[in-house]
Amino acid sequence: MKIENQSVVSLNYILRDAAGEILDQNSEGEPLTYLHGASNIISGLEDALEGRQAGDSFKVEIPPKQGYGEKDPALVKQVPKSRFKEAEHLREGVQFEIETPQGTQTYTVTGIEENTVRLDGNHPLAGKTLHFEIEVLHLRQATEEELHHGHVHGAGGHHH
Repeated sequence: MKIENQSVVSLNYILRDAAGEILDQNSEGEPLTYLHGASNIISGLEDALEGRQAGDSFKVEIPPKQGYGEKDPALVKQVPKSRFKEAEHLREGVQFEIETPQGTQTYTVTGIEENTVRLDGNHPLAGKTLHFEIEVLHLRQATEEELHHGHVHGAGGHHH
């Protein structure tokens, strides 16, 4: 059986940046399980997994536009510190959600100056080339219910 649309795929992954630092990986014994073809993972990774089989191990490099997109300068904002109730607790890397007309957006504090705070609404991995190491552990056909809901149910399923 090969990975195709409607396959439920379990895999181990390690994600590194260009310098080889580990950015993310699944926990030991807890593979990532997803429904292939339902856009539950970034497009570049889905493309790289198409046609693979259980037992395959490979590395893939994914450019930003097939990953988390290029950085959008419009999502970087300077906000007066006075707008924050607890400005003394602000630290770089702190994330919070802001209601915008387009829905809830996550912003990360990327800089703190004397009177202003720099917020970045881009995904932390936007603009980065992603280096994945993948090991395909297991695949099966999705159930009718999973196809209807567009994601995996049961063990290893992630709800969005």
